[in-house]
Amino acid sequence: MQLNPKTIKALRQKLDWTQQQLADACDVSLRTIQRVEKEGAASKETTMALCAVLEVRQGELIKLEENTVSVAQTHTLNTQSITTILALSSIASFALGMFTVFLIMK
Repeated sequence: MQLNPKTIKALRQKLDWTQQQLADACDVSLRTIQRVEKEGAASKETTMALCAVLEVRQGELIKLEENTVSVAQTHTLNTQSITTILALSSIASFALGMFTVFLIMK
């Protein structure tokens, strides 16, 4: 199973535990915890032990797909683009209106 290594490490550090302490609490080897925190690779049993010890649901430890992050970033970019377009069109409309008023007054 692919877990999020940063989440595992952050939860361990929140408890102020060493990797060895987490390994002992989960009844796994130190090397297993090192691998999980580096690569995110864990067996189902290790994942369940981590969930129990860290008191979190399995979904909180599972690695998010990069596509999910990309979709969020794309949405943010689209929102920024729309805002920019609206601002520019407002300025253009104002300038066109002022130009028209200037021509009428001549």
